[in-house]
Amino acid sequence: MTELPVSLTVNGRTLRRLVAPRTHLADFLREDLQLTGTHLGCEHGVCGACTVRLDGDVVRGCLILAVQADGHDVETIEHMAHDPLVAALIAAFERRNAAQCAFCSSGMLLTARELLVAVPHPTRAEIRAHLSGNFCRCTGYQAIIDAITEVASA
Repeated sequence: MTELPVSLTVNGRTLRRLVAPRTHLADFLREDLQLTGTHLGCEHGVCGACTVRLDGDVVRGCLILAVQADGHDVETIEHMAHDPLVAALIAAFERRNAAQCAFCSSGMLLTARELLVAVPHPTRAEIRAHLSGNFCRCTGYQAIIDAITEVASA
């Protein structure tokens, strides 16, 4: 299989790699770069576990090929955990037990940050609606919404 060259910035570091044309961005991050905070759940873009930021926008890493990220800026939860808003969300998730198995947490955190940047004081209904593309099989969402509400109220 022919590999293609890509040059992208991942978590502030410019990288040049050869990748197979059909390698998804999430697989590239996990397997080639060992950034395992990006999880693979459904591989169809519906669960949100593979959420990353591409040029500042929240996207599903399983729906984007690594070659499509050529020339772009990718941020994963490993990098975003240093963002003050994400750090506050992580602390609230811990306090509220909103990360039981934590498989969905990185996607939830990045999606919650996106909402709080756009709407600093969302209602519970707005939080629920914004998270609708992120699935959690453990918490029933109540603790997650409580944690995001806590950060929005601070």
